[in-house]
Amino acid sequence: MKIGVVVFPGSNCDHDAWHAFAETLRQDTVLLWHDSAALQGADLVVLPGGFSYGDYLRCGAIAKFSPVMGAVKKFAQEGGLVLGVCNGFQILTEAGLLPGALVRNAGLKFVCKTVPLEVATTDSPFTHRAVKGQTLALPVAHGEGCYIASEQVLDELEAGDRVAFRYRENPNGSMRNIAGILNRERNVMGLMPHPERAADPLMGGTDGLTIFESVLHAGVAASRA
Repeated sequence: MKIGVVVFPGSNCDHDAWHAFAETLRQDTVLLWHDSAALQGADLVVLPGGFSYGDYLRCGAIAKFSPVMGAVKKFAQEGGLVLGVCNGFQILTEAGLLPGALVRNAGLKFVCKTVPLEVATTDSPFTHRAVKGQTLALPVAHGEGCYIASEQVLDELEAGDRVAFRYRENPNGSMRNIAGILNRERNVMGLMPHPERAADPLMGGTDGLTIFESVLHAGVAASRA
């Protein structure tokens, strides 16, 4: 499986994601520059954390206009797997690939700590190797990670089993404790916590591998179908 990790000006978790896939999981992994419209044959595209374009407007609001995002949108519409982490989640909402928005944390402070997450669904390429209700410990590091949406959208996410993860201890005030969501087709996921920072025992935990191994298994299975 080939993984493409997008690099925006201001990305700071691109090499963390690259390391998790290339070094830990031994997958063919390439870095995709933001002004390129080519995805280099990637089977999974990862939008990493960071501060794309310095977050000078809104988080992800400028990145959505990057040439690479046109390719990512087309890729997603054709069924390609897309994972947005932290700033990547923000970019996915700004680009219209996921509903809702990420706004300032309820406490108006940057939060950086490991938090417990509940696996809310296993019906997705990103979670199918987990157990529903399972707890994963993943780090968060954000100032604008509070997920908001209209009550109608929240109801639709829950009714469609599209809430992927919930916070067991809400660090940012996200509505209904939402930490990660899926699109209707279930091939795009946005996640505020950082699985790439919990993918190596040297980092203090490997719970993030549950997500990465799920998506790799799904990708390989799809290629064989």
